[in-house]
Amino acid sequence: MKKDAQGRLFVISAPSGSGKTTLCNKLLDDSLDLANSVSMTTRKPRPGEAEGIDYHFISRSKFQKMIEAEEFLEYEENFGELYGTPKKFIERNLQKGRSVLLSIDVKGAMKVKRYYPGNSVLIFILPPSVRALKKRLFSRKSEDKHAITRRVGLAKKELAYKNKYDHRIVNDRLANAYKKLKNIILREEQNAAGHR
Repeated sequence: MKKDAQGRLFVISAPSGSGKTTLCNKLLDDSLDLANSVSMTTRKPRPGEAEGIDYHFISRSKFQKMIEAEEFLEYEENFGELYGTPKKFIERNLQKGRSVLLSIDVKGAMKVKRYYPGNSVLIFILPPSVRALKKRLFSRKSEDKHAITRRVGLAKKELAYKNKYDHRIVNDRLANAYKKLKNIILREEQNAAGHR
């Protein structure tokens, strides 16, 4: 753990289809000066995803080498693919006093909280209901029915973690959810500035 780190880690988790990516993109487009931690993954890009923006798409062998070299802050396997948060990027920004936005799953979030207990702010984005989540996943048309059923099953497990988060936001209306999210970040940044 880095005692002299000054920035904040805003860790955002949500079940797939809850609007996490849209909300994170809005935060990055706003004037909040958040560094975006881009995760690495072994999965193939989905239509519209860009290298270095959505993910760093790498081979399984390169990912394994990075695990061996302890270059990840956290990593997980989901649906047979590996996902990880590169450690150097986080440390570099925190040392400079710049806050970082991480969009990661619940298990990864718990690891980040253990590693940076004083700097982490965990925010969970909830769908209005599991039914609404299913509808959103089907409307994306990026996966078949079997994959969506698996995602809904995973979502139910992820929802069990929501009370371990510092903040919870129901994304029923995007504008409302975003306003709440931005206010949390501004408030946490002010609190951190007061303790420096």
